[in-house]
Amino acid sequence: MGPFVHGHCNGILCLADLGGLGNNVSLWNPSTREFKIIPQTTVQRPPGLLDFSTFNSLGFGYDSQTDDFKVVRSVTNYFEENLDEGLMEDWNGQVELYSLKSDSWKEISFTGFYAFDSILFNNYVNGFNYCQAVGVDHHILSFDMINKKFSTSPLPEFSGSLEQYYLDLLDFNGFLGAIFYPREGTDNSFDLWVMNGSWTKQFNVESVLRVERPLEFWKNGELFLESSGQELVLFDSSIQELRNLGIHAYQKTMHITAYVESLVPLKGRSEHEECIIRRPPGGESN
Repeated sequence: MGPFVHGHCNGILCLADLGGLGNNVSLWNPSTREFKIIPQTTVQRPPGLLDFSTFNSLGFGYDSQTDDFKVVRSVTNYFEENLDEGLMEDWNGQVELYSLKSDSWKEISFTGFYAFDSILFNNYVNGFNYCQAVGVDHHILSFDMINKKFSTSPLPEFSGSLEQYYLDLLDFNGFLGAIFYPREGTDNSFDLWVMNGSWTKQFNVESVLRVERPLEFWKNGELFLESSGQELVLFDSSIQELRNLGIHAYQKTMHITAYVESLVPLKGRSEHEECIIRRPPGGESN
């Protein structure tokens, strides 16, 4: 599987190869067409008969205190040991942090290891990355890019259950937004809650279209959505209207990224130096 836009911040995109579960990570500035291939980690794995490691989750953001872009990643190490009673399997977790300024990885402490929601730790809002905490019911796991600390906070108390609803976390005008939408059935509605000191229900949408998933907020509170037919639709919350934009997903994959121009140097290379950015078959070259 090719590179996936895994996160964005201040005009910089973070790309990860999902086939490698986050092992291959790059940064890209489309404005300057500069590309930075992040080096392989130098973090030491725990001693023992290590069988293999997987990179489970990835978060990308900006540390305003040190003027530095960072990538946080969770790693699960699997061990096997032959004992008299048979083969014993065990695992442990690590969290590592990459700094663009130092161009290096380091391990950071994480007490009380939770299983991260795989590949969904890419919601960056005002210095924090967010994902749904696994192993702590109805809570959100957040990572502070400045203090390099994890914390959990409760989800809003909505009328459904997480067994019946999907949860997506998005940036809503600089605040954390939580969208709940049904996993299956005839209910096409979805709710948006916004965290501003406390959770507030912003709006509810009753849709004639089956919503596959929310994608990204745009200006004036408009929300891009993917329909069950893999079509791009735009919801205008001010008039409660859904509009089909006539754009279909490529190979059933649709992703929208909010983008601003940036001149931030990545200390990398030009994308023209080698074939770095892949284009879909039949796509035109610029």
